[in-house]
Amino acid sequence: MKIYAISDLHLSLDSDKPMDIFGQNWTDHWQSIQKDWMEKVTDDDVVISAGDTSWAMDYAHAKADLDAVCGMPGTKILIRGNHDYWHASLKKTNAYLHNNTHFLQNNAIVLGDYVFVGARGWKQKGEQDFSQEDAKIYAREVNRLELSLKAAQKLEGERIGIMHYPPFTQDKGASEFTRLYAEYGVKTVLYGHLHGRQIRKEDFEDIVIDGVRYILTSCDYLEFSLREIR
Repeated sequence: MKIYAISDLHLSLDSDKPMDIFGQNWTDHWQSIQKDWMEKVTDDDVVISAGDTSWAMDYAHAKADLDAVCGMPGTKILIRGNHDYWHASLKKTNAYLHNNTHFLQNNAIVLGDYVFVGARGWKQKGEQDFSQEDAKIYAREVNRLELSLKAAQKLEGERIGIMHYPPFTQDKGASEFTRLYAEYGVKTVLYGHLHGRQIRKEDFEDIVIDGVRYILTSCDYLEFSLREIR
């Protein structure tokens, strides 16, 4: 079993929202990802997508995007991103998922020799626009991560973390999220959210904090190809 990752697919198959407004490298980006996915992934493998799957605002419009991801080879694990407004609850989302596709929220998922944990995360304390409302959401996401990590304690396997927001501070320092990952023995965490040509590879290549390796998997950062993690 191989483990691959790619995130921030930003699909809009049910509407006209071309992504090339963010740069010509986004032209037909889903077709590029599909091609690479089909060439690499078998039904025995796992593909992790760390949030921002669809631009849709509700399930009716997200269905085409979810069907597209679900229809790809391998077992898929999804997590909520900041643009996944269509996601209302774990129960409702699970009703739209099929073909070995799972959603991670307050739970842990065991596949083979690995246990997958995580939470969406949030912007970090100390950021200029961090408000009282942000503090409430931050605390809730820290709690959700700990719920997931506690669920993993009952399962056997190497733990791999999944988050949408970067788990560390803007200066790549420790946070409440990174402290939890280290405390619970997670060694690898995948995250997304960061985009654009200003995200240089040399600045975000496998950051290590307290012995935990953090890997950025945004699709444009990976040049629209899946990265093999294991």
